[in-house]
Amino acid sequence: MSAEAEEFTVGVEEEYQIVHASTRELRPRSGSVLPEARSKLGDSVQPELYLSQIEIGTPICHNLSEVRDEIVRLRREVIRAAERDGNRIAAAGTHPFSHWEEQRLTPQPRYVGIAEDYQQLAREHLIFGCHVHVGIRDREAAIRVMNRARPWLPLMLALAANSPFWLGDDTGYASFRTEIWRRWPMAGTPQVFASRAEYDALVETLVAAGGITDATKIYWDLRPSARFETLEFRVTDVCMTVDEAVMVAGLARALARTCYEQAARDEPLTHIRPELLRAAKWRAARYGLEAELVDPEAGSLVPAGEAAEKFLTFLRPSLEEQGAWDEVSSLVRGVLAGGTGAARQRAAYERRGSLEEVVDLIVAQTAEGVA
Repeated sequence: MSAEAEEFTVGVEEEYQIVHASTRELRPRSGSVLPEARSKLGDSVQPELYLSQIEIGTPICHNLSEVRDEIVRLRREVIRAAERDGNRIAAAGTHPFSHWEEQRLTPQPRYVGIAEDYQQLAREHLIFGCHVHVGIRDREAAIRVMNRARPWLPLMLALAANSPFWLGDDTGYASFRTEIWRRWPMAGTPQVFASRAEYDALVETLVAAGGITDATKIYWDLRPSARFETLEFRVTDVCMTVDEAVMVAGLARALARTCYEQAARDEPLTHIRPELLRAAKWRAARYGLEAELVDPEAGSLVPAGEAAEKFLTFLRPSLEEQGAWDEVSSLVRGVLAGGTGAARQRAAYERRGSLEEVVDLIVAQTAEGVA
């Protein structure tokens, strides 16, 4: 088991909002936007649960330069397709004021089945995330990486927090999407597994017990993909800017490689109570970078900047090997200096008290650098 045996490829999925150019409300227009976007992007663009949502997925990328190029390309074509339909594209974890009651379900068997199974949870599932797939062909190794990456997920969430508003109100959270998502069965931080066999046995038991229908319904913040030879990071809100999306992809990839190498060396696994990880995640969702965060290893609060620098120090060898240290460290420090998406949304609202202007900010920053 050596790092050289794995490529640590990366792929990014982003879920976007389709909003009306004038009212800034969510619009159920994926039926029009999707075919237009697919004429340029093919299956790299997909529907989502609601007709006011649309999802992109990059091809397999081998470095962050490729990730950036693909996100720019995909955002550009989806934005153009939406504009031709009189709409805009917004990348934020929640819409600032549109109501879930006004949304229309995408009429496909997959989504109809989700709505039937999960009922009110599905009806209120008006949220938008970013998923990063990191290639790990060795499925046993993927479990060992998942075990070791768990303590760092709250910090990734804090850096990418981008959903402070819900149904027209400031929730007081930096990532209220996290709180909406937390209610689903099989959501949250995974527990430690002794082996891939133990994980597979759990999936089989959950299916037999009626808890899930298949492995794709495991909705943890980090999971082995049921479709690809990847480990899928699912903890963050969709990022407002391309830079932030590249940052999250770079952190996920470096974290996977760092944990892979730890496991290869058989370094002792630090066991952290699930209650402490839950507290760390809640605090990251509540405050983003605006307050102290939990250091799960120390079991104490530390300044957000200190926590981020500790994370970068932990990842530095892998980032340097991947030629990504300068870019990722600069992007992280840029967020520390300039604020998360949540902080920027609040600042936009405070200027004039207008949620429509918050949407304008999100739309502008979603398109920044992609023209």
